[in-house]
Amino acid sequence: MSEFSLNSGTATAASGAATLNNRFGVVTSEAITTAAGATYTLTLTNSEVKAGDIAMASVSLGAGSAGTPVVAGVTATDGQLKVVVQNVHASAAFNAAIKITYAVFGKGR
Repeated sequence: MSEFSLNSGTATAASGAATLNNRFGVVTSEAITTAAGATYTLTLTNSEVKAGDIAMASVSLGAGSAGTPVVAGVTATDGQLKVVVQNVHASAAFNAAIKITYAVFGKGR
């Protein structure tokens, strides 16, 4: 088995927050209507994340059909990962949940 399959999971956010104690995962946001140019921040509580870890994220529209989501920033602190997603579409707001996929790599793991 790959390390991803051993330490991955899924979660659903509510009010921009979710808990998932895995180094790799997919979080589905609540239904959001983030306007063009605005941002959505996911705060992920995660015991596997430590300050100084390398964290990466990607985003997709998920069930939505409007807006253009782009990861604007990812920050790892002890026990928490924050992912900021910006809607870079010229005029359309998000019209459903988005999916954020993340991976965390730490020193000495």
